[in-house]
This record gives sequence, C-alpha cells and structure tokens, in this order.
Amino acid sequence: MRFGPVPLQQAKGAILAHSLQGGSRKVAKGTVLTADDLQDLAAAGHETLTVARLDPADLHEDAAAATLGHALVPDPSAQGVRISGAGTGRVNLYADRSGLVRLDRAKLEAVNAADPMITVATVPDYHRADADGMLATIKIISYGVAADAIRRASDGAGDAIRVLPPVFSSATLIETQVSDETPPDKGRAAMAGRLHRMGIPLSPRVVVPHREDALAEAIARAPGQLLLVLTGSATSDTHDVAPEALRKAGGSVTRFGMPVDPGNLLFLGSFRDRPVIGLPGCARSPALNGADWVLERVVCGLPVTSADIAAMGVGGLLKEIPTRPMPRRDAEG
Repeated sequence: MRFGPVPLQQAKGAILAHSLQGGSRKVAKGTVLTADDLQDLAAAGHETLTVARLDPADLHEDAAAATLGHALVPDPSAQGVRISGAGTGRVNLYADRSGLVRLDRAKLEAVNAADPMITVATVPDYHRADADGMLATIKIISYGVAADAIRRASDGAGDAIRVLPPVFSSATLIETQVSDETPPDKGRAAMAGRLHRMGIPLSPRVVVPHREDALAEAIARAPGQLLLVLTGSATSDTHDVAPEALRKAGGSVTRFGMPVDPGNLLFLGSFRDRPVIGLPGCARSPALNGADWVLERVVCGLPVTSADIAAMGVGGLLKEIPTRPMPRRDAEG
C-alpha cells in the first residue's frame, strides 16, 4: 500500500486518509474518491490530499477483516459465534448463545504476530458470555494490507474462539438454617439469577437444619442435575457440616478452599455422578466471586480439578466488597 500526499487532481480512485470538509458536505476518511468528491473538495480550497492506494497484492481493509473473521470462525453454528459485517476495517464476533468462552491462545497470538496491521482483541479465556455479547473485534489498522499477510494470519486460525453451551437443564439449591427462622431468600435469588443467564432453572426451594444428617438426606433427595449447597453458617474446614454431609450421603469432596477472594470457602465434590458445589457466603451477592468461576465451568461441562482451582489464584483478587466486615485495607499496616 502507498500512503501520502498527492495533488488533488491525481487522487481519483484513492482512499481518503482523513475526513475533510468539502464545499457542500463532509467527505469521510476511508472514502474511495470519485470525481464528484474531488470537485467538492476543490470548491473548499483543498489542493493536496493525503490518500492511500492499494497495490495489486493488497486487500482492502474490509475484505481483509472479513476474510480473517471467517478464518477464525469457519463453523459459526458449532462454535456458537456470529460474525458481523465489515466496516472501517473492523469485524466483530458475537456469542450466538450463552455459555463459556474458550480461546486457543497460541492460535490468536499467531494471528496477531502475522503483521502489525492485523489485530484481534478478545475477551479473556473462560469469560462468561451472554447471547449477543461481544467476544472479539478484528481490526485492520491500515486501509489495506498485503493479501499474503492475511493468508499467514488465517492459516491454522480455525476454531480459535468457541462458546461452550451449558450441559445441564436443572439445578437444586439446598440451604441450611442455624435457627428456627427460615433464612432470607437473598442467596437463592442471587443463584437463580446466575443460573437464569445460562438457561438453567432452580427446583423448588429446599431449606434444612444445619446438621449433617438433615443435609445428607437433602442431598440424597435433590432432583437437580447440578447440586448447590449454601449453608447458614460458614464452612470453615473440610470436615465441617456440609462436606461431611456430602460424604455421609455417599458423595465425595474434590477440593475445599480456593485462592480467590471473595470466594475462599468454596468446596467442590460429586454425588452419584452429579457435581456438587458448596457455595461460599459471598454467593448471596450477585457480585462476581470465586464461585462464579467454578460454577460456570461446571455448568458448561468442563472438568474442574483441585489443580484447576489452585491455578485460579493468579488474578483471583477480585473487587473489594464495601460491606465486608473486615475490609482488607483496614487490616494493613
């Protein structure tokens, strides 16, 4: 591509690099200049224009962005991704369904390394996606780019972005109470909202006394494909009431505790091939916490190991909660 100033009379067919006011209208940057455009610009006194001219081996920015978009998403239906139209060298990728985003980092880094004029910016890996939420934007920085660079960027880029759909169709939330009073439904409402975004309904409310035997029986009776436990008293040890109740019911505990704050007091296990998530108290708030990261992976069918949870600590210091009884900043120094 050739870029630079040229006399106005020689600019026909070139791409205007910067928007200019003509005699009767504004001529936008990116316009492929016609004789009428040049006449209007000349009427405003312009004599020299900064333009771009594509060489035979170049692709226009829009064609380049569209080509790369289809290279990244060769099977939109299977990948759960919708490709937008191209404009000003940009194509956006949107989620075609709710779910969890998975990215192939190596493929995306190879795309961005092909040529500085070729860029792809994405949401983070494991990002929770809502239907029609933006996943990535492809932007060709210059008005044109070598077709060979687009071929290099496209080579092997297929399926670099995918939205995994939920694999469960029902969930049961079991709550425990430490007194005779039924706990407020704030926690249930927060969890119902999380699951609703994934298209998963909660079964009718279950509240039992905060005792191992009562909770074990509730786990054994729970109808949902996914089981969630929210205790009235915080789980502070792997042998506390909730994990022990899961074992008593015949289930197992994979992990207690996670290096994500808020969210430390989570446990993960299984019961008769159904995942069980012991929720930390912060799950009563709709704000992001460690339980969201585990829940979203489990809901979308990804195996979550103890090592996976341990790895969440890097980047696991989440936003401070104003109502926290002992804010971190007050404990410093």
